[in-house]
Formats: sequence, structure tokens, C-alpha cells
Amino acid sequence: MFYKGEDEGYRQPLAGISQKTLVYGKESLLTEFRLSRGSHLPQHSHPQEQTGYMVSGRMLLSIGSEEFEAERGDSWCIPGGVEHGALILEDSVAVEIFSPIRTDYIP
Repeated sequence: MFYKGEDEGYRQPLAGISQKTLVYGKESLLTEFRLSRGSHLPQHSHPQEQTGYMVSGRMLLSIGSEEFEAERGDSWCIPGGVEHGALILEDSVAVEIFSPIRTDYIP
């Protein structure tokens, strides 16, 4: 499966947070998040492992009891079932991989 980038197909699950699934296979799913300054991703958890990379911008990311100010070039790994959330400090773009796939993210 190949993916050709385009600016259409984003959904907005929360105010200031746009998400688009880029590509997925049997075991993993790649998604892009466009995050607006001041938006907030509430604490939540899911069974999938989540790894991410900060393409641009800055956010305060909490994973379990730890906090980390992620900026361009930083990456993270969130184990499945661990509470996490974020406060977006600047307009940002992040890409994340979920494994196993999140069926709610399949377009």
C-alpha cells in the first residue's frame, strides 16, 4: 500500500486537534496530527503501543507520572494501557504509529 500526501481527509476529534491516518497494515497504523497552540489532549489510555515523532512545534507530553517537553526532532514511546495526554505549546505536527492498529482510526 502506498500513500500520496494531500491536505484532505483530516478529522477533528477535539478542538484544535486534527488527525489523519496516512497508511496502515495488518499490525501497525501511521497517523499525522496537526495540533493548534493552546489545545489540550486530555489524559486517556488505550491498549495499543504508541510511538511518536515531533515534526514541528512544541508540546508538553505526559506519560504516566512523567512529563516531557517535546520539540522538533524528539520522539517517544507510550506503552499500551498507560495514561497519557498533552498540552500544545506551539502550532505543531506529530506523526505516530499505533500497534496493533486502532480500528477507530481506519478511514
